[in-house]
Amino acid sequence: MSLSEILGSALSGLGVSQAALRTVSNNVANVSTPGYARQRVEISTGVTAGSVNGVIAGEPSRVADRFLESTVYRRAGDMGRADVSASYLDRLQSLLGAPGEASGLPARLDAIASSAIAMTAAPGSVESAAVFTSNVEDAITTLQQLDKDVGSLRGDVEAEVSYSIDRINGLLKQVHDLNESVARLSGTGRSAAGVEDQRMTALEELSGLMNLTVRQQPDGRMTLETASGTVLLDKRLRQLSYPIAGDGVSQPVYPVIDVRFADASAQPGASTGEKIDSPAVGGKLGGLLDMRDRALPEFSEKLGALFAGMAETLNAVSNAGTTVPPPARLDGRSTALVGSDRVGFTGAATIAVASADGTLLAKARIDFGALGAGASVDDAVAAINAGLGGNGTASFVDGILSIRANATSAGIVVAQDANAPSSRGGLGFSQYFGLNDLVRSEGNTLGPSGFVAEDPHGFGPGETAEIVLRDSTGRVLTRHTLTGSGGSTFGDVLTELNASPLGQFGTFALDERGRFRFEADPAVPGATLSIPSDSTNRLGTGHSFSALSSLSGAASGLASGEVRPEILTNAGKLPLARLQAEASVGQRALGAADIRGASAFAEQLGKAQDLGKDGVVTLDRFSSLLLGRAGTQAAQAASALTAASTRRDDAVNRRDSYAGVNIDEELAQMVVFQNSYSAAARVITTASEMYDTLLGMIR
Repeated sequence: MSLSEILGSALSGLGVSQAALRTVSNNVANVSTPGYARQRVEISTGVTAGSVNGVIAGEPSRVADRFLESTVYRRAGDMGRADVSASYLDRLQSLLGAPGEASGLPARLDAIASSAIAMTAAPGSVESAAVFTSNVEDAITTLQQLDKDVGSLRGDVEAEVSYSIDRINGLLKQVHDLNESVARLSGTGRSAAGVEDQRMTALEELSGLMNLTVRQQPDGRMTLETASGTVLLDKRLRQLSYPIAGDGVSQPVYPVIDVRFADASAQPGASTGEKIDSPAVGGKLGGLLDMRDRALPEFSEKLGALFAGMAETLNAVSNAGTTVPPPARLDGRSTALVGSDRVGFTGAATIAVASADGTLLAKARIDFGALGAGASVDDAVAAINAGLGGNGTASFVDGILSIRANATSAGIVVAQDANAPSSRGGLGFSQYFGLNDLVRSEGNTLGPSGFVAEDPHGFGPGETAEIVLRDSTGRVLTRHTLTGSGGSTFGDVLTELNASPLGQFGTFALDERGRFRFEADPAVPGATLSIPSDSTNRLGTGHSFSALSSLSGAASGLASGEVRPEILTNAGKLPLARLQAEASVGQRALGAADIRGASAFAEQLGKAQDLGKDGVVTLDRFSSLLLGRAGTQAAQAASALTAASTRRDDAVNRRDSYAGVNIDEELAQMVVFQNSYSAAARVITTASEMYDTLLGMIR
């Protein structure tokens, strides 16, 4: 080997040692930098024309394991979702108050039962009746406040959905730009290690917002897909488009998130045809969608079911009673019936006119079986008028039944037949029409419709109801727009629903109370229905399919529920007396000291109630289960967050243990390269001395 070759080899060794020392120094300087992966310089033998010609240093490259990084991305998504669930379920639990709190829902229901019992011990006490009605109003107010609080919580979730989408779009743009830089640097043979570190940090944050499948391409780019396979990034940038501005308003239905192609400035353009509409997207966004579309609406629906059960329970008692003296007229609530509809009652009811002292002036026992199977509401009204013989008048206008006494100082009393009580949909005649309700809700029937398959549905052309079916995770399985155009009866509506895409996941049927029931297939346990939009209006009565079907608790009437104002302001109008149905005209049929209704309230509140799809259960038990379930879910979410955090931290530690900077190792490398540098320098010195010797010999 010539002296020039020796000198060239030594010089290359000197340059390589300097490059390696610079890399080691950079590693040491970034020992505490988050997301920094240590770098190494690849050293190879230089060969020219088949002969060894020193050494060559490549560009610094990251020391990283893509499988460990993928594990971090996956577990960051799990932690993001768990964090959202734990946070919002904890907030929901805090809204419910501490167990045993006097203002809590169970305490409010207990207070109703206790005050009902107190009325039985104080016959004729207006004060005890006032306490009872006040407790009922307090319970309704508590339910309404909880419902409003849950709505506000849902609005907060919605606002955070918008903010998360904005952040996702920003990170997609950042990763796209970093992809371009990595590809350009790699293509020109320069080190892209620093840019790759920035990209890894962005991907870790992005994977916390939504579950990602990350794939590395030969040119150094990363392609991104959602867990369900929706492409978010390849060589073309995509952005998520969400038409709501993020003002946090709670709505019955939200638009889906559209995936759109975007230009270099991240301005969205044409849609890719792919959408994100379920919590299956995972990460923080998936957790938010789950809370917004499943968990919180489910809780609100349970609150609505509890209110509906309480209203039906209390109204069953109040409609079986009367005040003394009886009211001059009874005005019912709005129903979904028209005069030509089938009256649909079995059994019998007594409508009576009594004087202020309770003397019976007239009574009409209406045997609905005797009216005939095809008897209409108008036929029943005519039978009442005929039976009262001018002492009272019944009318049915715009779905509201009214009965008034014609004589001065006389009043109307409605009572169930003792042997064969009237019933439609499980409600007595007075309760069905709401003639003497304790609890009212504007525009709501507060009870099952009692319709059968042969009854006309009465929905007009162009009137529709959108029905959405979700699985237990909140993912939309399918949806159907009900038109009612397949036939004129509720049976035809059932046929349409069972033939629709909804029917592929379960079966629709009408129960004995006229409620639509959906029985999900075993393959989709926990599937739930919701009706986010409904423009149907049965025969102009103002009652929609969602209100009549009882498929969704959103139509329970909780929002406008209240104790009837005339009873709340004057507890003496609480109907506690009962008609002596066996009394004849001219005899006393009412007594001022009669408070059998108080005992009936106490007894009825302790009975199990039919809450439809929520089962047959007492109100107290149902409320305890509802609040207990909320507490259990919050505790489980907190445990899930702890576990997810531990798994994520473990994945980060494993990644950093492999890719992170070890100061001892770097210092050892520094010693090696310093020695290498010194050795190369000594070779250069020796070669220089040899040159000097040779030159001296020539002189």
